[in-house]
Amino acid sequence: MESIESTEHIDEAAAVTRWTPSTVHRDMWVDPDDDPRASGTETVDERSTLLDGLRHFRLTVEMKCAGLDAEQMARRSVPPSTMSLLGLVRHMAEDERHFRRMAGEDLPRIYRTAEDRDGDWNGAVADPEIVADAWRQWRAEAELTDRFIAGFADLGARPAGDVQLRDILVAQIGEYARHCGHADLLRERIDGRVGQ
Repeated sequence: MESIESTEHIDEAAAVTRWTPSTVHRDMWVDPDDDPRASGTETVDERSTLLDGLRHFRLTVEMKCAGLDAEQMARRSVPPSTMSLLGLVRHMAEDERHFRRMAGEDLPRIYRTAEDRDGDWNGAVADPEIVADAWRQWRAEAELTDRFIAGFADLGARPAGDVQLRDILVAQIGEYARHCGHADLLRERIDGRVGQ
């Protein structure tokens, strides 16, 4: 005999229908020819490989949030977690800045405070202005990170004295990859759309 709890879970899951605009592969987010992450640029060395990986995951974050309104962006769709796609965009803006702090820049936090260490997530509320600000902030921080990296000919440089730039860059890519997995789950719970 099924428990009431398991029946409720099935009914709730059935309420979200999977969908995709892809016509070639119905289980993909977009058709391969339309995927903006496929740059067509050959990665020939460590720098181009790492920067292409970072670009790939940044674009994935944008794709996971495409077409959502402020309420959907702020929806905490995997309770009891405070994660939302909006919070994730704000968190990644913090992480872009954290990357540069690890490399020696003296930068204040954007959303987090001593009183609210999870301000990036907690301040992610369904307000179109907060959504627009989060996107602006994230894009600005990503651009500053790109300029920072471009200032070093050698990824073996140790701008903060102890950690190589390449190690910080690999950690940043890993952080994006981890949160893109979260974004997959968050988006699927919002409207059934799944990624690739």
